[in-house]
Amino acid sequence: MKKIVILGFIGTQLDSGRGAARWERWRPTVALAQHEALALARMELFLSNRPDRYRDQLMDQVREDIVASSPDTVVNISTLPITDPWDFGEVYSALFDFAKAYDFKPDEEEYWVHITTGTHVAQICLFLLAESRLLPAQLLQTSPPKRQATGSPGNYAIIDLDLSKYDQLATRFAAERNDAVAFLKSGIATRNARFNKTIAEIEHVSVRSKSPMLLMGPTGAGKSFLAKRVFELKKSRHQLAGNFVEVNCATLHGDGAASALFGHVRGAFTGAAHERAGLLRSAHKGLLFLDEIGELGLDEQAMLLKAIEEKKFFPVGSDKEVESDFQLIAGTNRDLQIEIDADTFRDDLFARINLWTYTLPGLAARAEDIEPNMDYVLAQYARDAGEVARFNKEARERYLKFAMSSEATWRGNFRDLSASVTRMATLAEGGRITDAIVEAEIARLATRWKSAPSNAVESNVENLIAAETLAAIDLYDQLQLAAVLGVCRESKSLSDAGRKLFAVSSAARAEKGSANDADRLRKYLGKYQLTWATISAAENT
Repeated sequence: MKKIVILGFIGTQLDSGRGAARWERWRPTVALAQHEALALARMELFLSNRPDRYRDQLMDQVREDIVASSPDTVVNISTLPITDPWDFGEVYSALFDFAKAYDFKPDEEEYWVHITTGTHVAQICLFLLAESRLLPAQLLQTSPPKRQATGSPGNYAIIDLDLSKYDQLATRFAAERNDAVAFLKSGIATRNARFNKTIAEIEHVSVRSKSPMLLMGPTGAGKSFLAKRVFELKKSRHQLAGNFVEVNCATLHGDGAASALFGHVRGAFTGAAHERAGLLRSAHKGLLFLDEIGELGLDEQAMLLKAIEEKKFFPVGSDKEVESDFQLIAGTNRDLQIEIDADTFRDDLFARINLWTYTLPGLAARAEDIEPNMDYVLAQYARDAGEVARFNKEARERYLKFAMSSEATWRGNFRDLSASVTRMATLAEGGRITDAIVEAEIARLATRWKSAPSNAVESNVENLIAAETLAAIDLYDQLQLAAVLGVCRESKSLSDAGRKLFAVSSAARAEKGSANDADRLRKYLGKYQLTWATISAAENT
């Protein structure tokens, strides 16, 4: 069982008393230690630091009486920087600082905030901090016995108040939430209504749910960045005690994929000279971000599903299960439903991670957010480089006009924008980004976006996919499609092309009774509304 820790103010009136007669009075803080069935590991008690000739005497007397009633209880008394206990800002600031600095251990200890003592202002502040999870605690209310009886500790109850019912306090909650939303966006004043609505819901879900989250969107849209911010937000609310662990599943291949994710025991395979914990165990009590989850093999997907549902899994080569209680955020630039239809992604895993799914639009779809993100990158450059760089008026207008036009495809999304602005800031003499620097950067971007890989893609999909449809596909997928179409054009039939494309995986699929590579290729082409007939017709024209 978890150890119980009490947090609360010493009541300067209710907890006072001297001489033997004090035991005949009900004193809330002392009474908590008198409940025989309530084992208190520790009490963290507060007093204001305003001058009071009886303060030290009160502290010593309360500590002495608690220890006399419950010898195993540790009593810590802190004097908070509060000169006016009725000043809301002063009290809240003192408690807020305490909460941020305190080493909470929610996996080992259970915290109860005692709200019977202290001023009404102190009680409200404790409510707010507990409700926002800055104090990871439940509220504790105590009351005297119905009939005054010597030595009776009275009654106590854990309460759960829905503070959102109170308009005055709801305003404070709204402000806290706005702060959290701004935190997820790194303070960038984004203007895209769809994006802002998405981030607001992600904030709401993040602090209230432990279920997996799926972030969809093109490469460079900010999935990894947002996942890290979600982790930091939950960490600040004492909802996670572990680390942020991130991996791009596209970098995991073959047997090494399972080993990297789930670990392995010594001797599990050739070269496994030492045991490996794996990423899932590294994320215990923390957050695991699996970017490009659609790149995982089917076997790893099955193991991951078990780990999500049961918090248990087998390391490679082991017959003993291990545990890891992690929260999962998955990222993908693919439509996983299409991958399911192509038998490359498990339907049951998708169902498990699809509870909270959000699509992050690319930069081209958020043209109104280019300017605030430019300013964010410049501010970041100033912090890192130690010097400020600014556009002159004409240069800023010229760059924005290009950046928000149809000429700017922003294939790398925010990574492209960040690199572009950083280049201009670095080249700025005396911190001034001039027209000449902007024109050179525009030419550089235009040349890059019309580079050879793009032309190669266009030549392979010519007459097959509309230009506007191709522009909406990530460059990674364009290159993959171009390569697939190249094989198709060199093959005699759909089956022949399928055997060439899936030669390595055919044997494994055959063991599972699903080695129909022609059907697999047909479904892949179907993602782009292509058929073997249309490809053959284009080849013969």
